[in-house]
Amino acid sequence: MLGKQDQELLLRLRQNARSSISDLARALNVSRSTVQNRIAKLEASGVIRGYSVQLGGEFSTSQVEAHVSVKVFQKLTARTNTALERISQVSQLYSVSGEYDLIAIVQAQSLEELSAVLDEIGNLEGVERTNSAVVLETRFRR
Repeated sequence: MLGKQDQELLLRLRQNARSSISDLARALNVSRSTVQNRIAKLEASGVIRGYSVQLGGEFSTSQVEAHVSVKVFQKLTARTNTALERISQVSQLYSVSGEYDLIAIVQAQSLEELSAVLDEIGNLEGVERTNSAVVLETRFRR
């Protein structure tokens, strides 16, 4: 279990992973060395696996995102997962319970590109069917 300060540190890092140690220490009201040690422990224990880029500005708002539910023929699941990982517009892939087996988060630069990616996913060996929902607005993301 994570303590309250570790949870607050993670929240702040999720909001801006490039925050300086000094800024984090001030926000948490602890020393710089405490923040450095906590981050090191969170990384060593696997709680923090890595850091990533969040797109912003006009580029981010011009992106089209869709959540694509994917029904897979069970014997071809591994092959389908690998094929989906190779599609650069698929930013995340989740295995889920229910009628569909996977949810792929697809980010494209236009509706035309999104349509082409959806066709590519639907035509993958192992994909039985798909169902897509285009994101109209992101209310918040952490």
